[in-house]
Amino acid sequence: MLIKVSDLVEVIAGRDKGQRGTVLSVDRENNRVIVEGVNRVLKHVKKSQRNPQGGRLSKESPLDASKVMLVCPKTSKRTRLGVRIAADGSKERYCKKSGVSLGVVAPAKRTKVSK
Repeated sequence: MLIKVSDLVEVIAGRDKGQRGTVLSVDRENNRVIVEGVNRVLKHVKKSQRNPQGGRLSKESPLDASKVMLVCPKTSKRTRLGVRIAADGSKERYCKKSGVSLGVVAPAKRTKVSK
């Protein structure tokens, strides 16, 4: 999964289709993301010392990563992500439509120097 925290994404399926938001957290093991303001659910909270009022709390619920697409910073349209090797040997994420680089994924590998 190439989506990272603080990426701007758009929901492409489900009841929140078309909404955009930033990624708050990524669960790579279960392939799920939490997006700000998307897939909100009501959690019922019992009265306690911490929450004397009780009632219902609205919070974001995890969403499958296949239901979101990254929004390209250059064109502001949704796009697929790819990984390519940069000139210095490091891996970087990029937008497939515009070719804009989205940051380094892995640093350049060190090569052995022969003596």
